[in-house]
Amino acid sequence: MAELQEVQITEEKPLLPGQTPETAKTHSVETPYGSVTFTVYGTPKPKRPAIFTYHDVGLNYKSCFQPLFQFGDMQEIIQNFVRVHVDAPGMEEGAPVFPLGYQYPSLDQLADMIPCILQYLNFSTIIGVGVGAGAYILSRYALTHPDTVEGLVLINIDPNAKGWMDWAAHKLTGLTSSIPEMILGHLFSQEELSGNSELIQKYRNIITHAPNLENIELYWNSYNNRRDLNFERGGEMTLKCPVMLVVGDQAPHEDAVVECNSKLDPTQTSFLKMADSGGQPQLTQPGKLTEAFKYFLQGMGYMASSCMTRLSRSRTASLTSAASIDGSRSRSRTLSQSSESGTLPSGPPGHTMEVSC
Repeated sequence: MAELQEVQITEEKPLLPGQTPETAKTHSVETPYGSVTFTVYGTPKPKRPAIFTYHDVGLNYKSCFQPLFQFGDMQEIIQNFVRVHVDAPGMEEGAPVFPLGYQYPSLDQLADMIPCILQYLNFSTIIGVGVGAGAYILSRYALTHPDTVEGLVLINIDPNAKGWMDWAAHKLTGLTSSIPEMILGHLFSQEELSGNSELIQKYRNIITHAPNLENIELYWNSYNNRRDLNFERGGEMTLKCPVMLVVGDQAPHEDAVVECNSKLDPTQTSFLKMADSGGQPQLTQPGKLTEAFKYFLQGMGYMASSCMTRLSRSRTASLTSAASIDGSRSRSRTLSQSSESGTLPSGPPGHTMEVSC
């Protein structure tokens, strides 16, 4: 890590009563696969991991995660953790376009950059939060460095390499669709794109007019050339830490996340399928995702139950047992939420949560 740059900024955002502005420090560190930029919020807390995020294709850390981490109820979490937001190479704001012929890192190589970040920051463990390509990268890192990952929140993960049919469909789509449209189809459901809501218009404009669109295409190509993570329930290739899988109902990656859930340890894995959240739950349903994240952290022993009282008054949980199908899935619990008063249960992972708005 021969070179690093540090810039201190203060993020502008609406403040809650009594809340002070967060100070962020942006760093750029050299790795064996090129430079990587990341932004640190807060200060390290004794005996607590860092929250470590990685964004999806077509986005950077701000466009991917700001609605979630600026959400009011999320402040209970971020005041207790330092957090690190990584921008994939060339995705940070103001990034120059890579020269023609530049060899962009593979997703495996992007995962191999993470130890350089943690070494520079002197952080020993993380709780990863990744979306799409970022979820894959954090999973790959967790497979090779399990002792440094205490937990993972994986949104829209597809752990599988593209098959021949996928490649054929991708090539045909490329003949009739632009790169921005293909990426939008990766991020959002067809129903959302057809509805052309204000959110879709905003992100279509961000991606279509991105000054680093050539860089985005390189990241997109690396994602489409990813290797299979080869998850195997009960085998060596599995995630050893608590995992919360998240996907929106009828989202583009719903089937992939369901399949991923069937391959992970059921005693360590929670599956959250969010109704009416579309392809990007962290953008459309930050409140419900924040609530689930709090209970995930509470199950890991990091959020005191007293912090949950306000949310507990506004939710009710009903638990039902479901038997496994074809022997491929273990017994699970389904958590349904309503707006009536009640208490959400806390406990170990290993359940499926169906969240309705």
